Formats: sequence, structure tokens, C-alpha cells
Amino acid sequence: MEVMGIVGVIAFVVALLASVMIHEAGHYFTAKRYGMKVTEFFLGFGAKIWSTRRGETEFGVKAIPAGGYCKIIGMTPHDEIAEEDKNRTFLGGTIRERLVVLGAGSFLHFVLGFLLIFTLFVGVGVNQALNKVDEIVPCIVTTSDGKCAPNSEKSPAFLAGLQPGDEIVAIRKSDEPASRGDMKWPDVLEVIRSSPNEAVVVTVVRGIERFEVPVTLGSRTSSGETRGVIGIISSYGIVRLGPVDGTIESAKFVGDVVKGSVTSLIRLPVMIPDLINQTFGDEERDPEGLVGVVGVARTTGEISSSERLDFHGKVVFFLLIVAGLNIFVGIFNLLPILPLDGGHMAVAIADGVRRSNAKRKGRPAPPPVDVEKLTPITLVVVVLMISLTVLLLLADIINPVRLGL
Repeated sequence: MEVMGIVGVIAFVVALLASVMIHEAGHYFTAKRYGMKVTEFFLGFGAKIWSTRRGETEFGVKAIPAGGYCKIIGMTPHDEIAEEDKNRTFLGGTIRERLVVLGAGSFLHFVLGFLLIFTLFVGVGVNQALNKVDEIVPCIVTTSDGKCAPNSEKSPAFLAGLQPGDEIVAIRKSDEPASRGDMKWPDVLEVIRSSPNEAVVVTVVRGIERFEVPVTLGSRTSSGETRGVIGIISSYGIVRLGPVDGTIESAKFVGDVVKGSVTSLIRLPVMIPDLINQTFGDEERDPEGLVGVVGVARTTGEISSSERLDFHGKVVFFLLIVAGLNIFVGIFNLLPILPLDGGHMAVAIADGVRRSNAKRKGRPAPPPVDVEKLTPITLVVVVLMISLTVLLLLADIINPVRLGL
């Protein structure tokens, strides 16, 4: 792997470890906020490599960088608790406090994902089509080679006298009132595509001039769908949004990623057989399928070393990958199965329901649910998760996803 590829992998590993620390920091700070005692805050598992004590908490790094943990006393009824700490246990907190502490890690994953996307839209910018015309296509192309034939119909833009460098800042149908303001290119494009063979009025900025041009759009039919055509190729450039638009678009983007992540989790049982066939058979890996951490790191390295992407494009890909990973992990960790945080949240909710029922019936509050009695279920989940992790590792090594960059 080239130097830039190695740099990309290292950057991804650092971002991943930082995400783990932020997740655990959510548990740590909310637990401290509610007076719970946190005795350990470690990155990794296994043998201890380094640690230091700050107050009552030991912070450190362990040998296996496969996650991290934040140890709060009194997570189960059987924990041995010193007399002076009995009012500082996790189970001693209210149901709301326990849910906040447990959900804080995933919440910060969503926050981090949003901030990365916001940084992308507002700070880095996204390379996208602009309102500026780069080229006028002289005809309505109907051939597979994209060239004009002798009998090709002249394009509406060519007939209307539009020129390279013009900016199409608004468009409306002829029977509609004048536009109140400029439009973004996706909105202009949507009007064009949805108006085949219709008369429209295009607002053009050329130098210091601003004027309207009547245009009768053409049409092109593909896959049974007819769309409007004007006959231009738009310019591309880096677009940065303002804080307000950036916040709105970032929220929409995160929402789309959440929907996609939920869909992937629902389809997980169906995707596993395909992954097995792709790992041990001759099938090519599906870029939209399951990918492990090693695969994502490899993809990051491939993007970083690609000569087809400039530095800006590589930064965009990197931010999207890290943001998407954080959002997915945040959702996955909320699944109501032990040993995930979502499983512990489900136990806390069960405790709350039991307490409410006892209070309604005038009975003493029951003891907390003993999660240790659910160990067999937890072990089954752990075995399944480890098996999937090993399968993904083998898939990423034997038949890695290739983007062709």
C-alpha cells in the first residue's frame, strides 16, 4: 500500500479509537453527573499497557483495541460495594438516570456524526453541479455514443441562444407568475425534468445582465420514463452552505443515514448468506453489503491513495465514512439485546415497569432485575457477534470490497 494509503488507514484507526473514547466519555460524565462512582475508564481490553489514576478513576489503555469500557460500581445486585459507596451505585440511580447514562454513548455517536456532516457541508464543502453553464449541447442526444446525428433535433438551449458562462438562476412555467428569488440548481433541474415539451421561462445572469428567456423544452425517454431536456452541461464546483442551511441539510443527511442503517440491520439475517458465498465462493463483494472494520480501513486506504480523487474529494469520503460509521454504531448499540447498552436499557425499563406496578398495588418496590441471570442469553448474543466479526474479518481479507478508485 502506498504512503497515502497507510496514512488513510492510520487516520481511520485514530478516528475509530476517538469515537470509542467519546462513547465511553458519555457514560463517564453522565454517571459522574448523577453521583455514581466510576472506578475504571479504559480503551481496549485484555492486558493493561498503561494507566494512571485521577481521583477515584483509573484511566488507561489495554492491549486489544477492540472497543473500550467505563466501569461503574453496582451494575448488578451482586457487586460488592463498600459501605461508603452504597449510595453511589448504578442500580441506586433512578430509572431516568440509568437510561441517560446508558444512552449517552450512542447519543454522542449521533452528535459526532452530525458534527462531521455539518463540517463537511459548511467547512469543507461538497463538489456539486452549479447553476453556471459549462457547455451548450447543440442537439437533443438520442444516440448511445452521446453525439449529435445529422437528423438530431436542435436543443432548446441552443435555439434560445444560451451561452457557456451563463447562470440559470430561476425557471418557471410560462403560465406561472415570476419567481420571487433565485433557485438552487437541483430545484432548477427538477423543474426541467418534470416539464417535457413544455414552455418555460428561464432567468439568466450573463455578466452584469439579468434577463428572462422563453424556452420550449425538449424531451428524452429512457427506461419508459419521459423527462424534460434543455441541452446544457452544468459546471461543477465546491459549494459551502451557511450555518442555518448547513444545520438543516446535516439533519436531513443524518436522518437518511439512520434510515439506511436501520434497513441494513433489519436485512442483516438475509445478508449473511450472501456474505458467506462472497467470502468462500467466486462472487464479487457487494459494496452495499456487510463490511467489517478491516474492510472499512482498507477502503479508507484505497481512497487515500487514489489518483482519481483530489485532496478535497478524499477528505469528503473520509468524513462521510467516519460519520456513517458513528451513526451505525450508535443505532446498533441501542438494540435491546444484552450485552449492548440497549439491552441494559431494556432491563432498566423493565425495572421501571415493575416498580410502577408495585407502587400501584401498594407493594414494596421489587429488587432490580438480576442481569447475571440473563447470562445464557448474553453468551448466545456474544457468540453470534464474535462469529459475525470473524466472518467479516475473513471476508475483508480473502475477498475485500474494491471501489475501483
